[in-house]
Amino acid sequence: MNVLFIIAAAIFLLGPLIAIHEFGHYWVARKLGVKVLVYSIGFGPTVLKWTSKKSGIQYQLSALPLGGYVKMLDEREGNVSEAESHLAFNRQSPWKRIAIVAAGPLINLIFAVLLFWILFLPEQTQLNTRVGKVLDNTPAATQLQVGDKITAIDGKTTETWEKLNYALVDRVGETGQINVQFSRGDETKNVALPIHEFIKDQSQSPMEVLGFLPYRPPVPAVVSELNQDGAAIRQGMHVGDQIVAIDGVTMKDSFDVVHLVQHSPEKMLNIDVLRKGQVVKLQVMPQGHRDDMGQVKGMLGIKMQQAKVTIPAEYKQTIQYNPAEALVIAVEKTGQLSTMILNSMVKMVRGMIGLENLSGPITIAKVAGQSAEMGWQTFISFMALMSVSLGILNLLPIPMLDGGHLVYYIIEAIRGKPVSENIQIIGLKIGMVLLGSMMLLAIFNDFMRL
Repeated sequence: MNVLFIIAAAIFLLGPLIAIHEFGHYWVARKLGVKVLVYSIGFGPTVLKWTSKKSGIQYQLSALPLGGYVKMLDEREGNVSEAESHLAFNRQSPWKRIAIVAAGPLINLIFAVLLFWILFLPEQTQLNTRVGKVLDNTPAATQLQVGDKITAIDGKTTETWEKLNYALVDRVGETGQINVQFSRGDETKNVALPIHEFIKDQSQSPMEVLGFLPYRPPVPAVVSELNQDGAAIRQGMHVGDQIVAIDGVTMKDSFDVVHLVQHSPEKMLNIDVLRKGQVVKLQVMPQGHRDDMGQVKGMLGIKMQQAKVTIPAEYKQTIQYNPAEALVIAVEKTGQLSTMILNSMVKMVRGMIGLENLSGPITIAKVAGQSAEMGWQTFISFMALMSVSLGILNLLPIPMLDGGHLVYYIIEAIRGKPVSENIQIIGLKIGMVLLGSMMLLAIFNDFMRL
């Protein structure tokens, strides 16, 4: 991916989310009789603007599409004529102001439901939750077998690998045990898999840590391309070589090779390759490479052949939802993601999840570019995830965010009088420090991942 593609993907991702967020404030404000002065997408120098002759509202697009705002008539921000004072935001009842402020985050959540609904409508053929591989020396190694079909995690039904993964992510950073229900033949069994600070460092997926993986068709690890700057070509690996063993461990397929190499950065590996019917022994040290989450992984600098594979019928399932069912599933998924995001924030504050997992605009842009390359469905799915994140983050009770304003207005509605200006100013300063610190940390993490 080049930089322009990443930037374009980020704009196509964040632009609509910001526009919809601000439209929520804008639409509810107008419906409740508040005069809107400016509807702006982005910050910084104005690139494009026009004024509606009918409403007098100025619509504008600014150079930095990392946010936006809706400016309303307000006596605290300038002189307001007596004739228009009833249209000012500050003159509205607390409940009207609550509705206007809450509309932005809520419309992001509604938009996420819409995107997920679109994704769930087409018929989908995917892997069922039958175990395809059990990893040695893991909690699952003595409990599960290849072919077991996982039906629930901690009592939560898992019809798909995605739901299974979300159920496991809910336990990130925890210690104790994870209860797994599965079927083996005609029997239903339950096992408790022990965990300790479960995937706290995010270096492995939840399923890898527990020790079971979905079915993956065996694809021989045959080298199809060599990076000219990679470790493999420097140590004599050729196109057409088939990697058959690493450090004496037989490599059944390309997935085994990827897994072992990624977990061996800067470590000398004894690699056996099959070349023209003969075994050739090589010593290669995978180069350390930071992924998008900042984890250092090993990389040989090779591409492996893509093979046409057939997935056995017992590992496949076809899912088809009607529009009503798809809507219910979309609402459930949005709620599930919202809960997961909030839980992750709480665990980060408690130290159960490392602060290095906080991501900023650079990482978001890179992932946007990667998802765009993978197809429209992946991009829409990531957009829905970001829409949920934007909605939940803005509802946090931090001054400067929508959630902070909601706290003030709810207190005012209960007490019958507004929160004092001194308290609001103190809250504003605290909010600026918190948000500024979070942004600096996120950007620092972004650069560390680069």
